[in-house]
Amino acid sequence: MSITSALVLYAVLWFMTFLVVIPIRLETQGDLGEVTPGTQAGAPENHYLKTKAKITTLAAAVMWVILYWIITAEIITVRDFDWMNRLPPISESE
Repeated sequence: MSITSALVLYAVLWFMTFLVVIPIRLETQGDLGEVTPGTQAGAPENHYLKTKAKITTLAAAVMWVILYWIITAEIITVRDFDWMNRLPPISESE
């Protein structure tokens, strides 16, 4: 795996994890009963983004290490997803 591939994999994992973590323990204005005039009741009051970013970074790093190991140890390869047998046959030199 090249450095670029590793960075892209980490970035994708980080953003996907962040989108999952954002709604956890979200306190909205409607939940707290203090809706500011002109805003929606579902607008966040306390979002704790710094804490959620730290949790996301740690979780994405753990997932990245596991996926990096799986890819570099060739436990799962591209050929495992070649269900239509479109890849050329493996030569003896590989």
